[in-house]
Amino acid sequence: MYDFTIIGGGIVGLSTAYSLTKKYPAAKIAVIEKEKSWASHQTGRNSGVIHSGVYYKPGSMKARLAKQGAASMVAFCKEHDVEHEVCGKVLVATEDEELPRMEKLYKNAHQNGINATRLSREELLEIEPHVNGKAALKVPTTGIVNYKQVTETLAKLVEEAGVDLLLGTKVLNIDESSKEVFIDTDKQTILSRFLINCAGLHSDRLVKMAKIQTDVKIVPFRGEYFTLKDDKRHLVKNLIYPIPNPDFPFLGVHLTRMIDGSIHAGPNAVLSFKREGYHKTAFHLKDTLETITFPGFWKMAGSNLQEGLKEMVRSFHKQTFVKSLQRLVPEIQVDDVVPTHAGVRAQAMLKDGRLVDDFYIIPGKKSIHVCNAPSPAATASLEIGKEIVHRIPPQDHLKASDKLKPSLVTN
Repeated sequence: MYDFTIIGGGIVGLSTAYSLTKKYPAAKIAVIEKEKSWASHQTGRNSGVIHSGVYYKPGSMKARLAKQGAASMVAFCKEHDVEHEVCGKVLVATEDEELPRMEKLYKNAHQNGINATRLSREELLEIEPHVNGKAALKVPTTGIVNYKQVTETLAKLVEEAGVDLLLGTKVLNIDESSKEVFIDTDKQTILSRFLINCAGLHSDRLVKMAKIQTDVKIVPFRGEYFTLKDDKRHLVKNLIYPIPNPDFPFLGVHLTRMIDGSIHAGPNAVLSFKREGYHKTAFHLKDTLETITFPGFWKMAGSNLQEGLKEMVRSFHKQTFVKSLQRLVPEIQVDDVVPTHAGVRAQAMLKDGRLVDDFYIIPGKKSIHVCNAPSPAATASLEIGKEIVHRIPPQDHLKASDKLKPSLVTN
C-alpha cells in the first residue's frame, strides 16, 4: 500500500514527488513511468528555456506559477549544481503592424510583475547585432537549462528520500473507490491511498480509466526544430523571439541558444498523427481516430485553417521554414540549418474547439489529474508540484511537515 502514487516520469511528475517528500517525509510514495528513462517525452524534447511569464493572462495559473517557477528553478539549479544561465531574451517586432502588439505584451508583462524594457532598433542591435527589428522588448529574467538533467536530479533526490521509482512500467487500468485506488500495470497491481496523474500526452486517457467525466481531449501538436551549423552560431547571441500572433495559440518560430552552446531554430506547430510521433511520417490509428472524431478538433481547425496550412508548408518545405527565420535574422540561409529533434506538445482541447490556455487540474475521489501542462510547465514544474500537493486533501494518517510552503491557490 502506497500513500501516494504518481503516474508520469516527466518533470511535473517528479517535481510532485519531490514536494510530497517535503510535506510528508514519512509517506510511502511511488512514481510509475512506462519508459525506461526519465523525461522521455515533453520534458526532454523542449527548447530548454526558463520562461519569465511574459505572455500569460494576468491572474492565471500560468502567469503566477511561471514567475514563481522561474525563480524556484534557478534556485534549484544553483543548489544542486545543474548547469543553467539567466541570459535574457528579446521579443522582436519586425513589422510596423507588430508594434501595437508589442506594446500590449509590454503591459501584460508588467501586470504579471515581469521586468521588461522597450528597446529601440539601435539598442536591439547592441544586444543582437544580426537581428532585423524595428523595436523589441528585453526580458532579462529568461534563462536556459537542460530540463532532462533537472528531472534526473529530481529522480535522484526523491529516490534518496525513499520514493520507489518504477521505470518501464505501463499503466493498463485504474479502479478508484472512495477509499483507495487500484492501479493495474503490465508488471503488477499497485494499491494506493491517492493517485496523481502527470501522464502528459496520455493524461486524458488516465482520466477516462478513472471513470471521471470530462470534455477535455489531448490533441498532439508536433514541433520540429532545426539547428544552426557551428560556423553560424555567432548570428544568435542568446534568445530571439518574434512578437506572437494573438490569433494563433503558439509563440511562432524563434531562435534559442541551448545550454550546450548550440542554436536551435523552431518550432513550428503541426498536428501529429501519433501522440508520441516525432517524425513527419509517424502514424498511429487509435491516436488519429481519437483526434479526428473529437468535435472540438474540427471547430479549432476551421478557425485556424490559414495559420495551420502555413505550419504544414513550413514542415515539408525547408526554404519556407528558413524564410520565417530570416524575418528575425536575415543572414541565415537554407544551407546554414540542419534538422534536429522534434517534440510533441500535449495540448488540451474542449469540445467547443477552444484550446485550454491555462494549466488544468481535475480532482477525483482519491486522485488529482493534471490534464493540461504544456509550456511553461517545465519552468513552473517545482511550483506546479507544490500546487498539486496543496490540493491533496489532508492525509490524517500522515504527519505533515511545515517545510513546504504551498503556492497561493487561485484556480
